[in-house]
Formats: sequence, C-alpha cells, structure tokens
Amino acid sequence: MTAAPVIRPLAYSDLPRVIAIERRAFPSPWSLAMFVLELSKPGGVCLAAAWGNGVAGYLVCSRYADVWHLMNLAVDPVSRRRGIAGALLSEMLERAGQSEQYTLEVRPSNAPAIALYERYGFRSSGTRRRYYRDTGEDALIMWRTREAAPAQGSQR
Repeated sequence: MTAAPVIRPLAYSDLPRVIAIERRAFPSPWSLAMFVLELSKPGGVCLAAAWGNGVAGYLVCSRYADVWHLMNLAVDPVSRRRGIAGALLSEMLERAGQSEQYTLEVRPSNAPAIALYERYGFRSSGTRRRYYRDTGEDALIMWRTREAAPAQGSQR
C-alpha cells in the first residue's frame, strides 16, 4: 500500500467495514444505528478513505447551527501513520469550508490525535468532565476558528 488513499463519500455499503474498524479503534465503539443516523442527515460530511481493497478509515462531521462538529474519525490500526487521517481532515475542510468553525472532543490520553488536530489548526479550549463513559476520562474540547485556521497548504 504505497499510493495515497482515495477519499470519497462514505456509503451505507461501507458500514460493515466501518463497524469493524470502529470496534478495533475505540473502547466504546459507535453502534451501526449511530452511523446510519449520521449518514441519513442532509448536509453532513461523511467520508471514507479507500485504500487497497477496502476502507481503511472514515470521518463523520455534522453541522449544528453555524459550527461543524467532528463527531468521529478513525483509521484501521494496521493502516495508521500513513497520512489517512490527515487526508480525511483535508477533504472535510475542503468540502465544509476552510473558513468555517469546527469543534471536536478527544481523549487527553490520545496524544497522536491531538497533535494531528493541532496541525490542522485546532486548539484546546477546555474540558468536558467525565465525558467518556467507559473510563470516566475527561474530554479535551478543541476548536478550529476562522481566526485560527492555518494558511492554505500549511497543514501537511
């Protein structure tokens, strides 16, 4: 697998592979119903990273009022550190808009994800206490505002 991933809209037919990745990537994975709900919402950005013979990663981002909320981003553990998450984030920003406002929650213990989000202009702005039910861990709240958005092309 040396070529760049192909980023395309996430399809219902991708969900069996997405669920498999979700279960390997997270201690409290989303259910199939949660993915179906997000895919059924008009106006969201749901992406798949096609790599080799299947899906290696995915991203789900929904719009709430004037803010985009990055709900879920995962890469199959065997395909990590190959630029897939960055490719998904870049495509999300292209589709939803570079100058839009974005927010997300991430585990403070997930240093690689935090570093990735910071490269794309997200900044820490607080915590949600005991956000993760599986461990009681807080969530770090990150924002990418219009003012904090990096110059085009500086994410990589």
